[in-house]
Amino acid sequence: MRKDESDFVDVGQLRIGMYVELDVGWMAHPFPTGSFKISSQKQIETIRGLGLARVRYVPAKSDPDLPHDDATHSLGYNAQASVADAQRQQEQHHEQQLRRQRAELLGAQQRSLVVCEKRFGEATRNYRKTVEQLHSHPQEAAQQCQSMVQNFVCEMLADGDSAIRLLSEAAGDKSSMHPVNVTIVSLLLGKAMGLQETDLVDLGMAAFLHDIGKLNMPDRVRWLEDNFSGAEYKLYQEHVAQSVLVGKSMALSRGALLAIAQHHELIDGSGFPAHIKGEQMSMAARILALVNRYDNLCNPARPAAAMTPHEALALIFAQLKTRFDTVALSAFIRMMGVYPPGSVVQLVDERYAMVVSVNSSRPLRPRIIVHESGVSKDEALILDLEHVPNIGIRRSLKPANLPSAAMDYLSPRQRVCYFFEKAADAPVHEAVA
Repeated sequence: MRKDESDFVDVGQLRIGMYVELDVGWMAHPFPTGSFKISSQKQIETIRGLGLARVRYVPAKSDPDLPHDDATHSLGYNAQASVADAQRQQEQHHEQQLRRQRAELLGAQQRSLVVCEKRFGEATRNYRKTVEQLHSHPQEAAQQCQSMVQNFVCEMLADGDSAIRLLSEAAGDKSSMHPVNVTIVSLLLGKAMGLQETDLVDLGMAAFLHDIGKLNMPDRVRWLEDNFSGAEYKLYQEHVAQSVLVGKSMALSRGALLAIAQHHELIDGSGFPAHIKGEQMSMAARILALVNRYDNLCNPARPAAAMTPHEALALIFAQLKTRFDTVALSAFIRMMGVYPPGSVVQLVDERYAMVVSVNSSRPLRPRIIVHESGVSKDEALILDLEHVPNIGIRRSLKPANLPSAAMDYLSPRQRVCYFFEKAADAPVHEAVA
């Protein structure tokens, strides 16, 4: 064979070591010259990307270990093609597995959210039903509440670690959302502090019904406002006594009634109505007072005055910690984490995200939804930071400081609603997300 004698080879059969001559203009390819020996797989992929079906190659200038006779060429090229086909099939199979895994994870997280939102809705409807039955059948209403709270307590105690789950913008007014929020978070905090089942049920009943006396109050003083006159503030305070009276008509336990009576008392004696100090407060009342204040900071009567969950927790710790029980506050911060569900954050890699779930026993690495411009927000996977150690949270943000695209994608909540679910066992990795 002459040194310059050439042959044609399909682009799918190219191998490193072949000397090729590209029969295209020099501007149609990125190589310095149109004739060269292939030295890398990347060059092969580039040649295949030119859209040619076959190219000319020179056997005499190719590596000597490359077979030259036609039969051997065919056998070698076919083997090479088989390997390439097998690699492509393997890559396609891997991609299919990733897509299937992503679809399964997305489906699981959407089903979990639907279940939590459904149960939150059931609890708010239970509250409204309780309100309707109070005057005619108060003790039957209490039994319905007791059954619901007992179920919550049994689930929390049986499920091991519980996660605090942020819900979508929930329907309903503050009068029904607030007691459900306070009930869920109070029970989780009570569990974290080691309360026994009976005490947890008393705590849950008190949390669910702590504001029930507001039904007997004028609308204008049902929710505390900064501009209340002295007379209005005094009238507002009467909802505690009214709630105790309603609780007695429902035949609530002594522990539940005591927590209701003390849910606005503070450790330093600055609370109301009795201005008692910490040692006189029941543990359920200390928990309820703290959680009630937190929820009112996140979900005030005027949404414009709302704090982010991170801001609310920071304010309580920095400015109000002398008013709350030290043990309860420490446990609350450990349970909610630095960035409670609903917090809008910026990650160390500059991306924006929203915290949607916190494992109450391992809160420092929450689960988040990240703004990804290439992924539909309806298909965004929850990223578990506990299993992605190279990603962390850099800072908390007010929703108003988000770029418009991130604001639309993450949809920060005007009202923060929580429920609980079993803490996730399976990690969600960045590679999948």
